[in-house]
Amino acid sequence: MRHAYSVKTVRAAERALMERLPEGALMQRAAAGLAVACCDLLRRNGRVYGSRVLLLVGSGDNGGDTLYAGARLARRGAGVRALLTSPDKVHRQAVAALLAAGGQVLGGPPLGALGPLDLVVDGITGIGGRGGLRPEAAELVRAVTAGHVPVLAVDLPSGVEADTGEVLGEAVHADATVTFGTYKPGLLVDPAAGHAGALRLVDIGLAEELPDRPDLEALQYADVAALLPVPDAGSDKYRRGVVGVAAGSERYPGAAVLAVAGALRGGAGAVRYAGPGADAVIARFPETLVHPGPPSKAGRVQAWVAGPGLGDSSASAEAVADVLAADVPVLVDADGLRLMDAAAVRARTAATVLTPHAGEAAALLGVGREEVEAGRLAAVRELAARYRATVLLKGSTTLVAEPGDAPVRVNPTGTSWLATAGSGDVLSGLTGSLLAAGLAPRDAASVGAYLHGLAARRAADGAPVAAHDVADAVPAAWRDVLA
Repeated sequence: MRHAYSVKTVRAAERALMERLPEGALMQRAAAGLAVACCDLLRRNGRVYGSRVLLLVGSGDNGGDTLYAGARLARRGAGVRALLTSPDKVHRQAVAALLAAGGQVLGGPPLGALGPLDLVVDGITGIGGRGGLRPEAAELVRAVTAGHVPVLAVDLPSGVEADTGEVLGEAVHADATVTFGTYKPGLLVDPAAGHAGALRLVDIGLAEELPDRPDLEALQYADVAALLPVPDAGSDKYRRGVVGVAAGSERYPGAAVLAVAGALRGGAGAVRYAGPGADAVIARFPETLVHPGPPSKAGRVQAWVAGPGLGDSSASAEAVADVLAADVPVLVDADGLRLMDAAAVRARTAATVLTPHAGEAAALLGVGREEVEAGRLAAVRELAARYRATVLLKGSTTLVAEPGDAPVRVNPTGTSWLATAGSGDVLSGLTGSLLAAGLAPRDAASVGAYLHGLAARRAADGAPVAAHDVADAVPAAWRDVLA
């Protein structure tokens, strides 16, 4: 599992580690890892010896890491030049090391004389930066990267917010980012994550100094495989979990079909459908147990999914209220998020999972959509606290939060191919099936998002994909995880 920690926590861990190490040892560890990453990137595009590298160097330790790494590159035969964005605050010993290795420190930004470059190393601000790049730094970055030169960021792209993933001004767009000791939240959460490129974690010995509970975590294959509810010899359809689906309407019968598809492909032992889309559901999935409604009369279930394609009718609102009154885990999505009573959600004793996209989250919080998209981490935490529910905030990086201090989870399998009508309905059914199988709400939401992303990648394979294709690919995603 990938863990991410706040700047405050990282700084405290670094101080504790430095007390046990010789002076400068921690910076040398970071510089060594950074230099290796630079060499790997240069080799992929040519060679290290004779390559032309430009260091953009800010103040403090981040600039020191960059300069010491540049010295190592210079000793490997690279032509290394450094532009100092804060000459009066630069790490002096690191400057001396670069010069001693044969590198150059430029007195100013003579951009017209730089010539072609093979690599730009962004060491301007690091994890302590706030509020975007200063205008002169932003102009410098634009100038030196105008020719599509590969950019490698040191610890995180300069100009992004390390703790929140926000981008509050101009920021570096890196092809790759080398981060030290642990991931930072901004490397995993959009919009900042979109600036980071490929991530590489360099071990500098920080793990022993970090607390057990991170601020953010991302599941990997092994974590998902350990959570998947795989049936055993004693399983039957009821032990595997029965999920109820209250979705669809005369206008949107397809939403019912897609939600049921997600539930069936997600491993449910049986699916009970309650609503007006029974004919469409049965035509596609004859194994579904259908009922015209209300949901409470459809039969016993271990979890409910409510909302996709319900529309705005009074009958739809009654269906959502009926589901929320059930003493089983409930997932609410799409129209259900508008129709649900907030007080009823907060009063529930069984688990509740809400799955909004940014626009729906904005409506639930009473803010503009742009505010949610700019500050996704803050939004998902606030939603979880306000509604006393587990919240899966869909988007370019899907986030899962629950009330309390548990780490927010970020889904690493998201893909732009999921930006297609009905894919959220599939996710709802898939996650509902995992709830019915007995997974805790945070685990069900996290595993559902993970499999959903894998399925979309498998179904798309570089070509357009529809929501039903994603549903059909979910079993293949299971196999990938369990292989």
